[in-house]
Amino acid sequence: MSRLESAIRRLQAQKIALDWAISEIQNEVGLVLEFGLGNGRTFDHMRALLPGRDIYVFERKIAAHPDCIPEKAFQFVGDFLEMLPVAVSKLGPSAILVHLDIGTGEKTQSLQLAGKIAPLVEKLLRPNAIVVSDQEVANWAKKAAPLPDNLEFGRIYIYHFK
Repeated sequence: MSRLESAIRRLQAQKIALDWAISEIQNEVGLVLEFGLGNGRTFDHMRALLPGRDIYVFERKIAAHPDCIPEKAFQFVGDFLEMLPVAVSKLGPSAILVHLDIGTGEKTQSLQLAGKIAPLVEKLLRPNAIVVSDQEVANWAKKAAPLPDNLEFGRIYIYHFK
């Protein structure tokens, strides 16, 4: 598979998983967290599907398309491990949907990062929260949700915190 084909499959999986998760939390109270703003595509998608919902983003350095950058009050800029305690203090357990797009391009490093941030992310979750992740989180194996149709295992992970 070419890198282009792989990128297309990754983006399709993100969209399918996020669309499913958004339909599941539509009637739930809570805010949304986006880890890894990147160029802002998934933030923009979630914003369009969840109008009026507060969406906070985490990013080392904001470099997204200008139309896809939330106001400063909704940004946690810096290393995830440094910003997560700040977010926990500010937001508490208020997130109903979290999108983790934290892959570094190096699998072992990405999995280690997922494992390190998982306990802090948990402190931000409301009951019934859903996490869509590009990385498998070993600590959350018992929270794994069945994947929507058309998603192959290992492309994206969904966790439901009932």
